Amino acid sequence: MKVKVNDNVLVLTGKYKGKQGKVLKTDPKAGKVIVEGVNIVHKHEKARKANETSRIVTEEAFIDASNVEVVCDKCGKATRVGHIEVDGKKVRVCKKCGAPLDKAYVKKVKGKPAAEEAAPKKRTRKRSQKAETPAEAPAEESK
Repeated sequence: MKVKVNDNVLVLTGKYKGKQGKVLKTDPKAGKVIVEGVNIVHKHEKARKANETSRIVTEEAFIDASNVEVVCDKCGKATRVGHIEVDGKKVRVCKKCGAPLDKAYVKKVKGKPAAEEAAPKKRTRKRSQKAETPAEAPAEESK
């Protein structure tokens, strides 16, 4: 199943066709997902104790995973999910724009190294220049 929890998906068929929502729960064995605000059902809940009241509860029910498509964060379009292998890990990617769909992968590989590399380089240059000039001056004086 190519849909994971917290993915934004577009419903392709049925009563809620065209509606977008976040995946709340998945059932890979059955191939079904629960999408926020989609396939709303009413359940009658009977009072089990003397101080409770009976009520009608509305909640989301499962829909088939084949009836939804993942929406790419980068291009904003519903797309099929492709896979590439990077550093021995299988990563989900958008078939239209090639952007990674796994948010954990985007944060670890794409976002942090660029920010971490830029900031320490600036700091190390300043420190190394300050450290080198006082260290070199006493060494030259002693010679």
